[in-house]
Amino acid sequence: MPDWVNAAYEDYAKRLPPQCRLRLREIPAGRRTKGADIGRLVQEEGARQMAAVPAGCRVIALETAGKQMNTQQLAENLESQLARGEDLALLIGGPEGLARACVDKANEVWSLSRLTLAHPLVRVVLAEQLYRAWSIINHLPYHR
Repeated sequence: MPDWVNAAYEDYAKRLPPQCRLRLREIPAGRRTKGADIGRLVQEEGARQMAAVPAGCRVIALETAGKQMNTQQLAENLESQLARGEDLALLIGGPEGLARACVDKANEVWSLSRLTLAHPLVRVVLAEQLYRAWSIINHLPYHR
């Protein structure tokens, strides 16, 4: 990832308290070569993603066709998740998106936008929106 992506993600991640900690697990994308079977690569990436999800996590797949929320709705959703004490595994797809198996096994499917966003942007936008939602829950001035 470019330095600006890592810096932006880390900035928002470090603002969150321990009970709402973000931990990034990068799953290597399959090698895209000139004759590569993209369908197989996406399927293998999905299997690696699901294998990396810790037991007991609520799985949320991020897809353009998922449920769209405004920031207040995201805050309400996050507050509900925190109250249940469930850990969340937020799955972001590779260059061709998430494997169908990841979407099918997810407890929820969210959309950050109907636009297709580059993976680096999704990482930053998601971290910022989670921090913003946490700020709303805790009545911090950041959201203004």
